[in-house]
This record gives sequence, structure tokens and C-alpha cells, in this order.
Amino acid sequence: MRIVVLGAGLLGVASAWYLSADGHEVTVVDRQPEAARETSFANGGQISTSHAEPWANPGAPWQALKWLGREDSPLLWRLRADPAQWAWGLRFLAECRSSRTRANIVAILRLALYSRERLQALRGELGLAYDHLSRGILHFYTDAREFEHALPQAALMREFGCERVPQTAAECLAIEPALRDSTVPIVGGTYTAADESGDARKFTQVLAQACAARGVSFRFGCPVESLQASGGEVEGVRLADGSLLSADAYVVALGSYSPLLLRSAGIRLPVYPAKGYSATVALADACVAPSVSLTDDGHKIVFSRLGQRLRVAGTAEFAGYDTTVNATRCAAILRRVAAIFPQAARSGEVEYWAGLRPATPGNVPLIGRTRLARLFVNTGHGTLGWTMACGSGKLLADLVAGRKADVDPAPYLP
Repeated sequence: MRIVVLGAGLLGVASAWYLSADGHEVTVVDRQPEAARETSFANGGQISTSHAEPWANPGAPWQALKWLGREDSPLLWRLRADPAQWAWGLRFLAECRSSRTRANIVAILRLALYSRERLQALRGELGLAYDHLSRGILHFYTDAREFEHALPQAALMREFGCERVPQTAAECLAIEPALRDSTVPIVGGTYTAADESGDARKFTQVLAQACAARGVSFRFGCPVESLQASGGEVEGVRLADGSLLSADAYVVALGSYSPLLLRSAGIRLPVYPAKGYSATVALADACVAPSVSLTDDGHKIVFSRLGQRLRVAGTAEFAGYDTTVNATRCAAILRRVAAIFPQAARSGEVEYWAGLRPATPGNVPLIGRTRLARLFVNTGHGTLGWTMACGSGKLLADLVAGRKADVDPAPYLP
């Protein structure tokens, strides 16, 4: 078939790779001049199956109230006259029930584990280089109550195949010696040895090159205006220059912008942008900085070593489609770096970035066929787009082909 994939980020390029592997003629369309220029540009760098607990959990509403009004809080909700924001927020509250949280953890974890396997296979097949490290991910805690809260979640993840193992404070320091310089005492942690880290932008761009070598066509600098639908199916994609792009099937992988485009075809998805921030710190040769990827659950940020750079990313700001970089929130990230890794904070130049992560209320992505014939989606991955990219691309290709998938697609169907 001729298939058009809209979006050249992690999810779009991964979809294109697996669709082309099935022999389809694939065209990828993106408004940017190259792949991975938006949400995939400077994320936290983690392949984190151990980060399967969704934002929507029984303690989330009270935590959000505690942070309300704090400009530097890990989660910031900016109330807007936006019906989509309010509708998403109400659905989020519904997903905070214990039963929904458990179901969402299981769905996220199964896809994340599968995706990690697909990534490793792809790396071995193509010899991809993207500053990846296979040293695991350590969740560390500086608050005893937060550590205690994490233990039941870690036990649930182990039950479903993710070896997230509790660690004492001393064991955390043995796993990542750079934590010894922390000015805040580490009280404990959990460690998943099979998790990884790497530069998502580099990965996406080298995979796009592999796609092009296989015959995938990329049309960069082509903004998409609307989907043309009639008679219960999509007839084409209207580009900003007025031209109509036609195919046998269409895949919308536009991240947070997916629901905006889908509205033009009468489809509404519960996806809303959650703005995340990152700081990329240039490391001096003698600087003491982590080589194990780390998650600071209490402050909702992650640390990943990318060559001679330290990527620190996280927090969530619900402010619509605003992508401006907030200096107060960036300063909060750097203060935490200074507290945990004082040498890294003084090491060198810091680059700040903000991007929109496409979040569903329960953090479970949407992958598969829509109610319109020939129209598929691959979006809604929230903070786990890098973690789930390869598995989501393969699942999408299986659903397009109509064959039995390696993972049950039911939790992800739009």
C-alpha cells in the first residue's frame, strides 16, 4: 500500500520503519526541516520501563493541590478558557482511582517492555549509535515517605516482568557513586538493571536515514492543514500549500498536535499537551557526573548521561500549546542539579528547552485504527514516547497489516 505518515518524530519515524519493513510505499510528512525537531528534540533520554506509574494515581489530586500556585512546582496547571483542558482534567481525575491506576500501569508496562526488546533488536540489526548506555535506571528518593510509596508500585511492576528492585541508601551510592556528592541525603531507591538511556533526537535521525535508504520518502517543511474525509473514510491530506496528498492509508503521529488535525475529520482524542522542560549541561572532563540514568521521583525529573553532556528533564506544565521557556521553572531544575550533583551544575554551558508531550488522562497511548476507514493514529505517549517508540511502531504496523500483534492491542485502541 501507499501510506502517508504525518510526523517525523520518534513515533512517526518508528512507524515508517516498520511499515516499510512490510513492503509498503511510505511517505513521511513534517512541517520541520528535519526529523526530531519538536517533542523528540531534547527529552530526558530514558528507555524507562520502570517509570510505568502514571501521573493519574490516587495521590495525584492532593499533590496537585499542594503544588497549586507554585510557579516552580513539578506539576503546574494553568487554568485556561479551553474546553479541551477542562475535559481532559475531568478524565484525569477519573483515572486516579486505584483500579484504573493498576490497569494503566499494566498496559504501560507491557508495551514498554516489548518496546525495549524491539529497540535492542533494531540497534543490533542496524548498528545504530545515539549515545546509548545500558547501565540501568536508578529511581532515588530523598524523602522517606516517597520511598515507602514507591515500594508497592515496584512490587506490582515486578509482578508483570519489570525487575524494579528496592535498594538501600548505601546500595544506591554503590550503583551510582556520583550521588555521594549530593547535599541532600539519599534515603533509598529502586533499580532496574535492564533499562537504558540515549539521545532520542540522534536515534530518530539515524533511523530516518535508515528509512530513507530503504526507500521511505521524507517531505520536510510541509505543514499539514487538514484531513479531507467523506463517506466514512479519509480521501487525502490537505497541505498548507493547497496541494492534496493521497494514499491508501494514513497514520497521524503528530504528538500533541494530533487531536487538532483529527478534529478536521470529526474525530476527538483525549490528548492534551503537557509541557516538559530540559537542561543540557556540557560536562568538563574532570567533572563528577552520573553514568547511570537516574529518576528523582520527588521532583519529577530525570538525569541521563549523553556522552559529555548531562540531560536533566521533567516537570509538567499544562498551559495549552505554549512552548515558551519559563525561566523560573528552568531555574528550579538547575537548583536540583546543584543539590544532587554540585560539580555538574558548575561544569559548563547550559542549554534549556521546552517541548509539548502528548498526554492521555491515564498515560496509556492511543495506537490503531480510528472510526474512519484507512486512518490510524500513534500518539498520546506522554513522557514515555522514547520508551515506547519502537514497540508502538511495530504494533501500528501489525494493526495496519491486520495480523496478530505480539502484544494485546486492546488497551491502546483509539
